[in-house]
Amino acid sequence: MPAILLATHRVEKPWGRRELRAPFGDPPAGGEPVGEIWFQTPGDAAPDLLVKYLFTSEKLSVQVHPDDAQAHDRGLPRGKDECWLILGAEPGSTIALGTKAPVEKAKLRDSALDGSIEQLLDWKPVKAGDFFYVPSGTVHAIGAGLTLIEVQQNSETTYRLYDYGRPRELHLDDGIAVADPRPYTAYPSPGRVADDREMLVDGPKFVLERLAGGARTIALPDGVTAWLIPVAGNGLADGVAFEAGECLALTGSVTIAADAGADLLLAYPGEGRLQ
Repeated sequence: MPAILLATHRVEKPWGRRELRAPFGDPPAGGEPVGEIWFQTPGDAAPDLLVKYLFTSEKLSVQVHPDDAQAHDRGLPRGKDECWLILGAEPGSTIALGTKAPVEKAKLRDSALDGSIEQLLDWKPVKAGDFFYVPSGTVHAIGAGLTLIEVQQNSETTYRLYDYGRPRELHLDDGIAVADPRPYTAYPSPGRVADDREMLVDGPKFVLERLAGGARTIALPDGVTAWLIPVAGNGLADGVAFEAGECLALTGSVTIAADAGADLLLAYPGEGRLQ
């Protein structure tokens, strides 16, 4: 079947939330806060990309990820570029992206040890609808009060530089080695390429499109998997029903029929984009 509805997996996190936005149901009364919802691809194969929802009640750690070459040097399959679509933001919510000015690595290390790294980072106010592409090497931290969709290269290699005094392991040697501590440069999204289609990311690590509702056929090359992420609305993909908060894996040629108000993301690997 070229369209498969993926199973969801809730991940408890101390920085997560006990009240999740619709369409997600809240955890059981007294349960642990949920920080992430993952979508699980059937079988043992490791997909190229991962799709998650994140729900934050506290700041996440200051962290950085290696690029592909740095990951390969460490025997890892790939680095980690990622992007975020903000779905909800409480007043005053921020995300740290890059540093306010270029920082020498020795100073970055010292600031991670004494906590002054928080003042070096560029904390940007965010709101629902904002989109950020975060290349590997970018020092970053997701703030509190946010709900977002994350699309990333399939790597959980995270080097934690600072964690606000929480008793968790830091990875200063590895993190400082791969960090590129300088001001963040916004990704030049290609923008709208048709009335019902917008390019948010156009490679090289992955492609992310934003699609409006309606009917369309997506033809994927042999061996390529795409992920359809309904942000709003519902519809059918080759007869498989979907709605907001779910995710489907697509292969081959897939016909999608979504309601007029649907808002869909389509993610897939590769340097090129679909025609």
